[in-house]
Amino acid sequence: MTDTAPTTTAVNGGTQRRVRVAVIGSGFGGVAVAAALTRTGDADVVLLERADRIGGVWRDNTYPGCACDIPAPLYSYSFALNPDWSRRFPPHSEILDYLHRCVAELGLTDRVRLRTEVTDASWDEAAACWRLRTADGAELTADVLVPAVGQLSRPVVPVLPGAERFAGPALHTARWDPTVRLDGARVAVIGTGASAVQLVPAIADRAARVTVFQRTPPWTLPKPDRRHGRLGRALYRRVPALMRLPRATFWSATVVTGLAVTGNRAAAAVLRGLSRAQRWWQVRDPELRARITPVEPMGCKRVLFTNDWLPTLARPDVDLVTERIVELTEDGVRTADDRVHPCDVLVYGTGFAATEFLVPIRVTGRAGRRLDEEWRDGAYAYLGMAVPGFPNLFLMYGPNTNTGNTSVIYFLEAQARYIAQAVRLLAAGGPPLEVRPEVAADHDAEVQRRLAGSVWTACRSWYRTASGRIVTNWPGMAAEYRRRTARLDPADYGRTR
Repeated sequence: MTDTAPTTTAVNGGTQRRVRVAVIGSGFGGVAVAAALTRTGDADVVLLERADRIGGVWRDNTYPGCACDIPAPLYSYSFALNPDWSRRFPPHSEILDYLHRCVAELGLTDRVRLRTEVTDASWDEAAACWRLRTADGAELTADVLVPAVGQLSRPVVPVLPGAERFAGPALHTARWDPTVRLDGARVAVIGTGASAVQLVPAIADRAARVTVFQRTPPWTLPKPDRRHGRLGRALYRRVPALMRLPRATFWSATVVTGLAVTGNRAAAAVLRGLSRAQRWWQVRDPELRARITPVEPMGCKRVLFTNDWLPTLARPDVDLVTERIVELTEDGVRTADDRVHPCDVLVYGTGFAATEFLVPIRVTGRAGRRLDEEWRDGAYAYLGMAVPGFPNLFLMYGPNTNTGNTSVIYFLEAQARYIAQAVRLLAAGGPPLEVRPEVAADHDAEVQRRLAGSVWTACRSWYRTASGRIVTNWPGMAAEYRRRTARLDPADYGRTR
């Protein structure tokens, strides 16, 4: 990996180079599309990464206990299955190592440009290309632009009165500082989402006391985790085809969870019963069990797989607070009952701005059309990838391509294959590819109509904008998405300058 782009020429005081495809981001999405392009023979692709290392969310999230909550056989590229996972749900360090290894083995290392933050992308009508500007003033032009910045890259920290007065360290789980001392400290954790569910059990033995502030209790399910022994890993290395079996097994399991969140009553009843049994078995105190019993429909927020969250809440040195936070004090958190909960360290497990796609990159399409203005009522894109007025731009993990039940990598691979088809079509000659407005509008209307009857409309969550529009999730099963993206139909695109 290098820090500067090769073969540059001076342009308006900056530097510029034209490439076939520019990918913004080097997480699982960026690597997936770069791998698809290089496998189909398009070597002229560059990945632009703002950080000093690749990795996306697995680079940014290093909090104690951070791990995958999707089984590793599914949280892997289908073309790069890994025989060396130490366990079914591996820690973040193993996932990051896996991604680094994929980049090296797929020959992508020299295509990554580190410390290259794209701030502006503008469509040049005359030259039929995208002109990119980076934070250091450099410029790059590309025939095709693929933003792969993900939905979970910008942490949200709530604005709390008195935050400036708090004297101790305050940090978000996605901006973890390993120098912050937790041993013997009183730690307050705001939030009970996916990060907090992993963090709190990991630090409970170290901290003097942990206070968890809960707005709404999450639905949980037992996490079927287990270690992978040396013999099993050796067998997978010797006979790689065997790795397809656990992958197929877990895929089948996600079909059940997928049915549950997309309206199948029988599947949903089974999962609700399993969650209820977990609460009954792991929390014997009826008062605490009542406070951690979900009040919202299962699936309207992310269902969390965990074996140690509920037992940790039952510890005598862990407090669960359900009163509303009203302010921070110099040494604690004040709640609506006027009680101050003392703490030395404050941790925000408060999620991400998932509905604000591509922020803060300024993207300008045809005739000065701004993408943020196009999306002012909520982001949309045809198949989650293409937006009218923005030729040769294809998003990875774009609007309505999040999955509520399986591995997002399955979706990323489907998108990567589709984008590779688009690049091949462009390479064959002809004008830029721009999705027809009526095609995109019809697709968005269908998606929103199907989502309107989904469980995701039943509560406030990071799936929805302030107006209530669901801009993150796909309304159906993963197999449907793969089928609908399997072949790019040129008729969906207008090819006029």
